[in-house]
Amino acid sequence: MSGFRKKYTKYMVPFAAALCLSVGQQVAAAPPVNVVVAFPAGGPGDTLARVTGKELESQLKTPVVVENKPGGNGAIAASTVTRARPDGNTLFLSSTGAIAVNPALYKKLIYDPAKDLQPVALLVSTPEVLVVSRKSGITSVKALLEKAKTDPNGISLSTSGVGSMPHMAIAQFRIATQANTLIVPFGGAAPAITATIGGQVDGFFGDVSGLVQHIKDGSLVPIGVASDKRSAALPDVPTFDELGIKNVHATNWYGVFAPTGTPEEKIRELNTAYRAVMKTPAVQKYVQTSGLDTGDLDPAQFGTLIKEDTQKWGALIKQENIRMNE
Repeated sequence: MSGFRKKYTKYMVPFAAALCLSVGQQVAAAPPVNVVVAFPAGGPGDTLARVTGKELESQLKTPVVVENKPGGNGAIAASTVTRARPDGNTLFLSSTGAIAVNPALYKKLIYDPAKDLQPVALLVSTPEVLVVSRKSGITSVKALLEKAKTDPNGISLSTSGVGSMPHMAIAQFRIATQANTLIVPFGGAAPAITATIGGQVDGFFGDVSGLVQHIKDGSLVPIGVASDKRSAALPDVPTFDELGIKNVHATNWYGVFAPTGTPEEKIRELNTAYRAVMKTPAVQKYVQTSGLDTGDLDPAQFGTLIKEDTQKWGALIKQENIRMNE
């Protein structure tokens, strides 16, 4: 071997080994973050996960993979996350239902949100809004309640399913108004909205974010917002409080959770990253066009919100004797 080759080999082999070790260490130090979503692909929850996931990659400097596991009112996705290693690399993106409603709705739940999951970050929230078909001629809650009095069959309001947030809002509305109301559950928001637009039912409570486009195109008329303040997306629509109908407050939120046992420093890191994500131009544009409100809570504050909602919806479910067929 020539002198040059000997020197080349002497210096390059250790350098190459060190380079391989360095790359290997980087890969080992930055595994992908898997965000398990309790909703089907293409829906609002899935879109939120993907829009925020893209920005989260920039914040964490690591790949983010969105995995859809719909079904069981979020139970399938939740059980997947609760079985994962609590290292902050498997997260659960879900809404109010799987966290604050399911514990009271199901007699047997394969996960316990309070014991098996840790709050990471509140992303967005959206109040429920009562809408009616343009074809109905109804333009106010007063007119809808008048129909409930004069029509022998009362009024019919659709929900996206038993125990869904629209169902919770209707239950509050029925208790507050004592209106003769038939609750018609559908297998999702899409068929419930279609039935309302077509006039098969008198109205529907749904997330503002999921109804904005139907309101803009004129097929649905919003008549009341179930919140303590008006929606920025629907500034001309009064709240039920303004209409003299008290205690109709139903807000659906979307948040991120980690398996119990995840280190506190990792929870804080993820919370900081997600709060930064929600302030990015791309996410703000999505939020504003979708009629959503961003959240900005630390994990403890988010945990307090969850406890309050769990108690609130649990009491309503018990009062109305709402049960999911298991």
